[in-house]
Amino acid sequence: MSEERSLNFLEEIVEADLAAGKHVEIHTRFPPEPNGYLHIGHAKSICLNFGLADKYGGKTNLRFDDTNPVTEDTEYVDSIKADLRWLGFDWEEEHYASDYFDQLYAFAVALINKGLAYVDDLSAEEIATMKGTPTEAGKESPFRNRSVEENLSLFTAMKNGAFNDGEKVLRAKIDLASPNMHMRDPIMYRIKKTNHHRTGDTWCIYPMYDFAHGQSDSIENISHSICTLEFEVHKPLYNWYIAQLGIFPSNQFEFARLNLTYTVMSKRKLLQLVQEKLVDGWDDPRMPTISGLRRRGYTPLSLRNFCERIGVQRRENIIDVGLLEFCVREDLNKTALRRMVVLDPIKLIITNYPEGQSEILKGENNPELEDNGGYRELPFGRELWIEAEDFMEEAPKKWFRLAPGNKVRLKSAYIVNCTGFEKDASGKVTAVHCEYIPESKSGQDTSGINAKGTMHWISAEKAESAEVRLYDRLFQVEDPSSEEGDFKSYMNPNSLEIIHGAKIEPSLLEAQPGEQFQFIRKGYFTLDNKLSAVGKLVFNRTVTLKDAWSKESKK
Repeated sequence: MSEERSLNFLEEIVEADLAAGKHVEIHTRFPPEPNGYLHIGHAKSICLNFGLADKYGGKTNLRFDDTNPVTEDTEYVDSIKADLRWLGFDWEEEHYASDYFDQLYAFAVALINKGLAYVDDLSAEEIATMKGTPTEAGKESPFRNRSVEENLSLFTAMKNGAFNDGEKVLRAKIDLASPNMHMRDPIMYRIKKTNHHRTGDTWCIYPMYDFAHGQSDSIENISHSICTLEFEVHKPLYNWYIAQLGIFPSNQFEFARLNLTYTVMSKRKLLQLVQEKLVDGWDDPRMPTISGLRRRGYTPLSLRNFCERIGVQRRENIIDVGLLEFCVREDLNKTALRRMVVLDPIKLIITNYPEGQSEILKGENNPELEDNGGYRELPFGRELWIEAEDFMEEAPKKWFRLAPGNKVRLKSAYIVNCTGFEKDASGKVTAVHCEYIPESKSGQDTSGINAKGTMHWISAEKAESAEVRLYDRLFQVEDPSSEEGDFKSYMNPNSLEIIHGAKIEPSLLEAQPGEQFQFIRKGYFTLDNKLSAVGKLVFNRTVTLKDAWSKESKK
């Protein structure tokens, strides 16, 4: 986007910090937990972190927050890297929280030595009960006042595997009366005797997010640690750990996360959809994951433009998915190759076109591009395939497609005049008869006839077949997470329609995964990179040509 815009609040902060000499350069990071696939909400964070660094000559790290071995996997690490690169971003340094396990352990020991951390034998449930409420102070654990020596001994024993999962935790000693519940002696380490995707069985104790995050930022000299608003209440704890340890003072800043209509953005809920096989994996084209959007045909530029358009806010809001669809339409209109595909075919027979004759016409690839993006060959003959919906036996006024007596231009071909039709025993129209006007050939038209309608078609002799998948919104309600009951009960039963035996023009046999097309009059499509195979082409609809949903929802 080229238009001028005012600075967002994070840009104002960065510019003020640089002007004041607080930082020589800015250093941001993108810190995903590898427990699922990235979604469109992460794309906003990615664009923000990398965008700030790019704009102000800084750098951005990729750091995997891999402190919970139970839910994390290298599969997710690999997918996150692929998504980042596909979006067009590359990171300065690659790190893992697990890189710092030794250092984080040493930090914990330092806090124990200062009398600011203790080993607690209470269960997670007991700790939660004794924390109190926002208006009622918590109660001390009977183990809160253990000596430094005892805490060091027990923490070492925890590290060495002397205790079972849940038997002991390490807690910070802060303030059980704090109005901020996160400051009431938060857990720093828990025991998890589980294999870690990088460190294997080296560790059986793992740091909590709140303890690992700020210290990891500090170790990497992150100047601006940008988080979503849910971490605002964690900020005092973030600052407390850094202050008590006397390490590089990274600063946390919060922005509103992205919420999108007609979908869910919770990784937990997305995982449910995958595990219960309600979708075709994390990359299902109906999912808000980056891999799902990529498979559906969204482009990196459309996602980056979307993130730019929605801007950066301090307040939570929900963005209409229609804006995301607008962004991809805007991009694909300029770049997608035009092709003709008939989804519900019936025969069109041109009765005055010589039998056995055929010719090659030419069709433009994209009228938005210089020299129409070049041209492709279109086989033409006596028998064609057209959409069943493009013919009516009895047509209303202002019907500009085929009906007895109506003239229509066949795209990149000739004007035809409808002379009749055929029906089967059930009364269904099976073929339409027309006569063509030889002097009306596109680009060489001398007929003087002005046909008001234009239709797409496919040569019956040269047609190929393909499967076409029409995707729509995954949910029927704008905000399924806010509705009563199980969010899955609000899923849209019509979110996927599969069309077998669609007729495609021969040039589409050369389609490659990642290549986008406008199927004339039907929408934007891409070749499915998972289901397509030699002899079996599957095309996914990225988006319709126009926003039909908003019209429908207003009825």
